[in-house]
Amino acid sequence: MPVSLNEPINVLQKLCEELEYSELLDKAAGLSDSLDRLVYVAAFAVSGYATSQWRAARKPFNPLHGETFEYVSPEKGFKFISEKVSHYPPIMACHAESIHDWSFSMDSRAKTKFWGKSMELMPNGTIHINFHKTGDHFTIVKPSTWMRNLMAGTKYLEHTGELKVVNHTTRETCVLTFKESSFFAGTKHEVAGHVMTADGSKKRTLQGRWSESLMEEVAPNKLERLWKCNTPPPNHEKYYGFTEFTIHMNELTKGLEKKLPRTDTRFRPDQSLFERGQVEEADMEKLRVEQKQRELRKAMESNGEQWEVRWFERKPDPHTEDPEGQTWRYKGGYWETRETGEWNEKIALW
Repeated sequence: MPVSLNEPINVLQKLCEELEYSELLDKAAGLSDSLDRLVYVAAFAVSGYATSQWRAARKPFNPLHGETFEYVSPEKGFKFISEKVSHYPPIMACHAESIHDWSFSMDSRAKTKFWGKSMELMPNGTIHINFHKTGDHFTIVKPSTWMRNLMAGTKYLEHTGELKVVNHTTRETCVLTFKESSFFAGTKHEVAGHVMTADGSKKRTLQGRWSESLMEEVAPNKLERLWKCNTPPPNHEKYYGFTEFTIHMNELTKGLEKKLPRTDTRFRPDQSLFERGQVEEADMEKLRVEQKQRELRKAMESNGEQWEVRWFERKPDPHTEDPEGQTWRYKGGYWETRETGEWNEKIALW
C-alpha cells in the first residue's frame, strides 16, 4: 500500500494514545468507594475514542516484527512500552506503570470484516488495569469500530455496540452502549449506560458523547461531568488530526536518542521520512524495510528458528477474549536494560 494512505504514527504508538487522559486513572486509584473508582475507569475507557473523530482518512503504519515503542511522561507520571509480538496473526502488546499506583496492559488483535460500503474492526484484545493499593483488577472490552463511506463520500469512524468494564475484585460492572448515528445530529456519537453492583442492581447512570464528554446523573435533571475532550491544537486538520499528546510521541531529542533501542519506532526510516514530508523517499524505504522483513522471516523459517519476543510473554488469562485463554503480558526487564544501555540487539529491523 502506498505510504500516502498512512499517517505518520505507528500502531505501537496508537496503543499509547489510550493513555492521553491517564489522569482519570490517577483520580480513580485514589478514591475510597469502589463504585466511584469504576465510574472513572469507565470514563477513561470512553476517553480513548476521542481522537478518532479526526482520524478517519488515514491508517497508522503497521509495525515490523520485533519493533518497539516507549513513552515516558514525567508530567503524567507514567512510563509505557509496546512491542509487536506476533506477525501471523498480527498482535501488538503494551504495558504502562504509573507513580499514581496503577498499571495498564493490553494486547491488540483486531479482526476486520468488509460490508461493501463499510469496514468493521472488531477488537479481540482485552485491556487490564490494576490498582495496587485497593487490589482492584479491571478489564475493558471494547465495541466494534466502523469505517464508513469506503467507496464514496467523506470517510468517518463510528463506534457501535457495548463497552464493558468489569472490576473482577468486587464483581461490579459498567456497561455503556455506543449508539449508531442516525440522520438526526442529536444522536451523533452518543454513549449511555449504567454501573451495576455484583447482583446486577443499577446504581449509577452515565451518558455523553465519546467525542466530547461523559457525565454522571447525580440527581434528577442534574449531571456531573467526569471527563471532557481536550481542545485540539490549531490547524490540527492539516496535521493528520493529531492531538498535542500524539504529536509529542514522535519527538526524538539527542538525550532520548542515546537511551532508546534501535528497534524503537522513532528510528524507523519510512515513517520518519513521511513525517518530514518526503513522500517518495518514504515509499521507497517502506518497500525496502518490508521486503527485508519478509526475507528475514523466510531465512529464519528455513533454518528452523523462531522469533524471540523480547519484552512480553504469553500467559493464561481467565479474563481474555482470546479463544485459547491466553494473553501477552509484560515480563519485565526493559527499563532495567534502558539504564545500562546494553540492548544486545541481534537483528537490525531496518
